[in-house]
Amino acid sequence: MNDKQLQEVLAFAVDAARQAGDLTLKYFNTDTPYEMKADNTPVTAADRGAEELLRRRIEQAFPNHGILGEEFGETVGSEPARWILDPIDGTFSFICRVPTYCVLVGFEWEGEMLAGVIHMPALKETGYAAKGLGCRWDSPGFTGRPAHVSDVNDLSKARLLHGGPKLMHKHNKLDAFNRLRDQVYAERGWCDGYSYLLIATGRAEIMLDPILKIWDTAALLPIVTEAGGTLTDWSGNTTHTAPEAVATNGHLFEQVMAPIRA
Repeated sequence: MNDKQLQEVLAFAVDAARQAGDLTLKYFNTDTPYEMKADNTPVTAADRGAEELLRRRIEQAFPNHGILGEEFGETVGSEPARWILDPIDGTFSFICRVPTYCVLVGFEWEGEMLAGVIHMPALKETGYAAKGLGCRWDSPGFTGRPAHVSDVNDLSKARLLHGGPKLMHKHNKLDAFNRLRDQVYAERGWCDGYSYLLIATGRAEIMLDPILKIWDTAALLPIVTEAGGTLTDWSGNTTHTAPEAVATNGHLFEQVMAPIRA
């Protein structure tokens, strides 16, 4: 896939993510009902409606591409292209009226993530990137601004984001988490896709996720790496398929991995 084709794919992904985000806003902060899925996570009509919208748009524009989404599973395509969708990443935040939920749209070609979008409908922020084309960031007052990780290179000055000690304990990551937490400047309990956008735009340096699904991670990888950062599993391998993630600003990668691997 050449750069022109990839730019077209990315432009489509950004537009589709924003359209799906607009749909979710019709439900946000309205006490929309939810139900619990088999994995004990919530789902709403907004999740399902946003994914249906994304699928319709992809099927119309790229009828030979495969689609994998959180709510409706996988449709196999005839080309080595697959769209990986999380229509609402952070449904718990969504139902709690917290505006940090996002729409994630990732594009995979021959097993490699080539493009990704993180769209924050309620915050009106969008991060988007494609391999070799850099990462950009739209926010109120700015469009197409280049996105870069921070230049922090000392762990004692780093800002660590995470989903909470309880989640770390549940997935046997608490000891590693505590070793790292003891060395950083500050920590905050941000979670979901927004944390990775904060790293890609230089507003934090480290994110730890002890449990993820592929649709949680796929769109994030191009964004974090094209902004200059790293996104790996807890062993330090770059991947979008692991059931966990560690993201850094790149400068701190080895300093972060040392206490995690200890």
